[in-house]
Amino acid sequence: MKHAITQNPFLRLPEHFSLTVTEASERPLAGMRLAVKDLFHMQGLPTTAGNPTWLATHDQATQTASSVSTLLNAGASFVGKTITDELAYSLNGQNIHYGTPENPITPERLPGGSSSGSAVAVSGDLADIGLGTDTGGSIRVPSSYNGLFGLRPTHGAIAMDNMVALAPSFDTVGFMTRSLAELEKVAQVLLPTPSTKLTKTLIAKDLISQAEHKDALQAQLDIWQAKGRLSTEQNLEIDPVYWQTGTTFRTLQGAEIWQTHGDWITQNDPDFAPDIASRFEWTKTISADDVAQAKTQQAKFRAWLDEQLESAVLIVPTTPGRAPLLTMKDNELADYRNQLLELTAIAGLCGLPQLHLPVCDMDGAPCGLSLIGPRGSDLSLLALAKDLME
Repeated sequence: MKHAITQNPFLRLPEHFSLTVTEASERPLAGMRLAVKDLFHMQGLPTTAGNPTWLATHDQATQTASSVSTLLNAGASFVGKTITDELAYSLNGQNIHYGTPENPITPERLPGGSSSGSAVAVSGDLADIGLGTDTGGSIRVPSSYNGLFGLRPTHGAIAMDNMVALAPSFDTVGFMTRSLAELEKVAQVLLPTPSTKLTKTLIAKDLISQAEHKDALQAQLDIWQAKGRLSTEQNLEIDPVYWQTGTTFRTLQGAEIWQTHGDWITQNDPDFAPDIASRFEWTKTISADDVAQAKTQQAKFRAWLDEQLESAVLIVPTTPGRAPLLTMKDNELADYRNQLLELTAIAGLCGLPQLHLPVCDMDGAPCGLSLIGPRGSDLSLLALAKDLME
């Protein structure tokens, strides 16, 4: 099924819609435009979750997600709800019902999802803050593809109330901006004060060596090393095959997705894009034994990585490379998704914060690297990034 391309990443708002924002004595986000992914409930607005059947079978929101209210009360100006992949179950950024937002930098490539509309709105200077969610990479991936700074925070650091869930054990509220300074402003509003000091740098050289943009990544690391910005640098080998990061994540996420949405899908038979429909079909085949084995593997990996990351930051490629071309064949895109999940599952399985830095490109297509830190080190990662990017 063909995915229509749209240059407008926003959903149309009802003409009567108005938003009341509580006055606050300090407005740190004054003047910043906020685009909100259409998984967040906002009082007086419908929530489509990227699917018309979802819209038709759910009442209009009567409350606003606390993360949205917090940003608005800090001075941000709401400019619109943005297109998302259906129920957020994709990393491509495509939507057969509402259109695929056009990547402003590389229109021939995917925008990345599932926070596609929010990323495109910010990258195209239609908004300053792109609010989204990240379960399997939905902040990190579109940040990489659209040349943005993006933060997937520590799991549970930002409340997930009044939202459409996907897999609650992995769901996070995240955000994207064009500059690190803007990202820090948003983080200071939404996140608790830092408590973790990062004194060691770990570099996943094996993962970097497999990335399409490995030369550009190494050049950036060389610059930071020459400036003395990487303290007590060490290599940390993370073998996705040994740890089964992608497979483990897909199993646990999939089981939770069916638990969350299975009854609704069974009762309503919604029209999904073929790739998303296929994944939903697969989720209901996951057995209790599959989940038990995956949880055992997750626990082993989490314990190992927690030990490695004590007071340390890990540098990894955010994605395998540039955004895939819109013309990539379905089977090739499925293979790419598996490679992508091997990287994004590192933080996802362990509930860790991950900060994407858009430090390089290939032939004009954005890509970059990520800083992963211990749980609760979100603001410390931003402080480190500021030092690196000076």
